[in-house]
Amino acid sequence: MVLSNIDRNLLERCLQNSSQAWEEFVDRYIGLVSHVVDHAALNRSLALDSSTRDDLISDVFFSWIRDDFAVLRRFEGNSSLATYLTVVARRIVVRHLLKNRSIADKTSSYQSKNPSVFAAAVDDTFQLESEQQIDEALQKLSDAEATAVRMFHLESRSYREIGSKIGIAENSVGPFLTRAREKMRRRISEA
Repeated sequence: MVLSNIDRNLLERCLQNSSQAWEEFVDRYIGLVSHVVDHAALNRSLALDSSTRDDLISDVFFSWIRDDFAVLRRFEGNSSLATYLTVVARRIVVRHLLKNRSIADKTSSYQSKNPSVFAAAVDDTFQLESEQQIDEALQKLSDAEATAVRMFHLESRSYREIGSKIGIAENSVGPFLTRAREKMRRRISEA
């Protein structure tokens, strides 16, 4: 996708430190960043309080302006600006969530009392009502698949850690998890 004229103009104005450009940029992309934060937390079965969520959103925007807009200056135009910013924001948020395991510790009791958080992370349409159903769904997977799903959704582990544990390349973990979740959905719906 080609860079839109609106984004090109806004990006140029930000890089030139034009008046009100950054405020317009934030207004344009606050929804995208909020979605990335919410989605990353949901994928890791984390329930973020509003303060933590706001801090993560701020961290993303701050990282974009750090070092004289270095992140924005690196944009090469090989995709839409929104796609580029989504990828960068997701990396920032996931890195922050993994670094701050205290967030996961605060939510671990929430996860164990609310298995539907895990189910929602697996898929919005895939509803499990008890821990027993979650365990049964995981038992329908191979050992590697079950380990990957547990590590990602219940332990908030990185793709690198998962790949290392189950013996696959880091860039293969995402598709591997997608296939495992699909297998869970199929097997549960067949039951």
